[in-house]
Amino acid sequence: MGLLESIIGTGTGLPVGSQAPDFTLNNQDGQPVSLSQFRGNKSVVVYFYPKDDTPGCTIEACSFRDQFTEFSDAGAEVIGISSDSEASHKKFAEKYRLPFTLLSDKGGKVRSAFGVPASFGLLPGRVTFVIDKAGVVQHAFNSQLNANKHVAESLRVIKASR
Repeated sequence: MGLLESIIGTGTGLPVGSQAPDFTLNNQDGQPVSLSQFRGNKSVVVYFYPKDDTPGCTIEACSFRDQFTEFSDAGAEVIGISSDSEASHKKFAEKYRLPFTLLSDKGGKVRSAFGVPASFGLLPGRVTFVIDKAGVVQHAFNSQLNANKHVAESLRVIKASR
């Protein structure tokens, strides 16, 4: 990783073709969700974002919400992960009517396991992974500033894999 990548966080972490690490985190309702529960059944779009109810994160979440039916119809699950609390996630999900799961990664262990780089050296990175039914990373996309593109990139990969 070069100096510029380490400063602005242009890397994606896990490379395409690698096995996604399993994890279990609580969702906005306090229920545990594991990546492995989807293995063999659904592709999963896991998107890491910095913080609930901030402008870029709200745009990204609402874009996933607006395309949620397309992801569902393609047999894909959408999961958002940040270090915010379950209560914060619940409020965020209710405020914007988000139909997908938000997971609380207090301490950033899952973010670290996926190798998600910080942006600008201090912000939690905004990276999206498309993981197939076998648990293999098929696509990874990093853009702190272009939140809408995460949805378009993910949907393109999901639809191409059908």
